[in-house]
Amino acid sequence: MSTQRHKITRCAMLVLALAASGASHADGEHGWEFGAVLDAGMTSKPLAVGTRDQGLQLGHSDLSVSGPLGKNFQAQLTATFATEGGELQKTIEEAWLETKALPYGLQVRGGRFASQIGYLNQQHPHADDFVERPLLYRAFFGGHLNDDGLRLNWTAPTDMYLMLGIEGFHGKRFIADVVNIPGQVGMTTLVAKMGDDLSRSQSWQLGLSHIRNEREALVEEHVEGEAHAHAHGAQYTGGKTWMMDATWKWAPNGNNRDQQVRVTFETAWVYAHNSDAAGDMHHAHALALAWRLNPNWEVGARTDWLRVNAPDDESRLCEYALMLAWKPSHMQTLRLQYTTQRGATGDAFLNASKDSVQLQYVLSFGAHGAHSF
Repeated sequence: MSTQRHKITRCAMLVLALAASGASHADGEHGWEFGAVLDAGMTSKPLAVGTRDQGLQLGHSDLSVSGPLGKNFQAQLTATFATEGGELQKTIEEAWLETKALPYGLQVRGGRFASQIGYLNQQHPHADDFVERPLLYRAFFGGHLNDDGLRLNWTAPTDMYLMLGIEGFHGKRFIADVVNIPGQVGMTTLVAKMGDDLSRSQSWQLGLSHIRNEREALVEEHVEGEAHAHAHGAQYTGGKTWMMDATWKWAPNGNNRDQQVRVTFETAWVYAHNSDAAGDMHHAHALALAWRLNPNWEVGARTDWLRVNAPDDESRLCEYALMLAWKPSHMQTLRLQYTTQRGATGDAFLNASKDSVQLQYVLSFGAHGAHSF
């Protein structure tokens, strides 16, 4: 434990040092911007299908640089640091090139990037309203689905927002060890998003995502009956996944800095590679509410349901979370969260946590991309 704490401390100091240097060059002469985020936390008890270790840990911390490459392209590179299974993990999370000036509302991105499925996935986890992502993301996408691939988006030239997109990924970061040996494209996604304003104070967005996965996992990953998720690796997979997300936001006269209410519902259905396999379909739902009381305080509540099926076993898990966040500035967030897991049945969740308290501190420096809706 002492060695692990020293590793976390050294990594945190590295992030802070590079962040301080990067922040001073955030507006470079060529338009390139540097940013860093430190996500540190404490967990009283790890959650089933969780992504945070017990005790002190480093969450989704990152160093990033982004900017234009001439008039027609922009690029971003992001390195992340996080504690996983008692070890400090380092990886290149993003390394992509994107067009800026294609006609007819088209945009192409290539490299390593987060898929635009669902509502939360494109967002870095440290920007979420809760310490950990819903069960849906933790069970089916390892918390955050990103991979090496190519994306093509089309945005309609209409007052109402409408975007259609297709992505092709290698799939190795989604499922590393497979039964079959697929080609270069191991996973494809189709995404549709639409949204509009209901009034000056209200807005909405709907999303529909379809994932076709050619990579069949070699083994199910369980540890002594307890589901064990890990970053960028699916716990439960299938050949086809359907997702739907719906978000409603309210802010008085559109001023979301002082006050805002956000309500999001997401659901996913995962079908086996063999669609005729009885009882081999998984699904999950998540409903979350976050309320910004004023610029410095937010409260939130979330409920999740997860069901995973095997030919001879059905496992269920419910999770409920309450959070309170203090934001003394736009660069800092101190979040306290209480989570309880109930209704655990089946072999997968025999050791599900009953109650867990988590404390998270997020400190950001320099530039970071604007959050999606």
